[in-house]
Amino acid sequence: MRIAQIAPLSEAVPPKFYGGTERVVSWITEELVRQGHDVTLFASGDSQTSAKLAACTPEGLRLLGYRDHTASHLAMLHQVHRRAHEFDILHFHIDLLQYPMFEDLNHKCITTMHGRLDVPDFMPVYRTFTGMPLVSISDNQRLPMPPNVNWLETIHHGLPSQNCPYYPEAKGGYLAFLGRISPEKRPDRAIEMAIRSGTPLKIAAKVDKADQEYWDEVIEPMIHHPLVEYIGEINEEQKKEFLGNALALAFPIDWPEPFGLVMIEAMSAGTPVIAFRNGSVPEVIKDGVGGVLCDSMDDAVAAVAKVKAMSRAGVRRYFEGQFTAECMVKKYVAAYEELLARSAEVIRLPRAAAFKPQVGEVNGSARPAIPVAAMPA
Repeated sequence: MRIAQIAPLSEAVPPKFYGGTERVVSWITEELVRQGHDVTLFASGDSQTSAKLAACTPEGLRLLGYRDHTASHLAMLHQVHRRAHEFDILHFHIDLLQYPMFEDLNHKCITTMHGRLDVPDFMPVYRTFTGMPLVSISDNQRLPMPPNVNWLETIHHGLPSQNCPYYPEAKGGYLAFLGRISPEKRPDRAIEMAIRSGTPLKIAAKVDKADQEYWDEVIEPMIHHPLVEYIGEINEEQKKEFLGNALALAFPIDWPEPFGLVMIEAMSAGTPVIAFRNGSVPEVIKDGVGGVLCDSMDDAVAAVAKVKAMSRAGVRRYFEGQFTAECMVKKYVAAYEELLARSAEVIRLPRAAAFKPQVGEVNGSARPAIPVAAMPA
């Protein structure tokens, strides 16, 4: 297929520093190329890809010092729309700016929803432009959305199997906390787990300006315990060893996490995950196989002993069967094919039958149909 991947312009693809969405876009793009598809990546000019690169800015907008990225994204979308006839599929990763501009092309569009969807400010767009085919990154992520949006599929993220190589032995014997210091990530829970279980904890995390007060008042006073070590932010290479040598990843979140890439990064290394049962966690972690699911602090403390008996090889096998980039992209290709098949089916319908309500059965399944008004003449 001829596929356009439309990435955020905030960071390069893959990102030079932080940027979970841009990293996933890179994995999708490179695996599609590896599988033989003709892929064009619309992204910043400093992106690195084996696909054809359509540079829409000289480099990532954050590094250029841009505070509002709306204008640059609109200019990119104009370029994509002008070239839309060159592609079978337009795959967007930029939230919702494309909805009105591509309403006439919904039959070949997919938008992956990468973030949380419980933001009231965005609901008017979701309620108005219900034809855009959407992919969720977990079933839980869908819950706040209006009932008539056009869900195509849920596709969990996957990463290249070599990105976080397998470590057969946890040589460090510590709990690892990786990511961002914030109230919803609950590093305070990770510290409590470590102290109560008598297990060392290493925290590799950044502190954003928005979370500085939380760091100063809650977390910083807690990190002086002899079992707790604060490392700060680490890069991709350091992450491999950090996760690979850990006894377990502590993932004690207190919010509806849409996915949580760090969970599959840990499992790729063979490191089990001790996670609180919130958001996507029960979809990603199979209890007793990929890690241990917890509903309380007592559960989390008890889980430290449980992970010591888990097979790291078994954790890695679970990752390989569910969360590689190859697994992810096979599902995306199937979604592309389903979308194109739906479009062809609607075009073949008699005119009276074609103008049915937008939400209904298609090919015997209870999926929302794409309106014929969005089909090419």
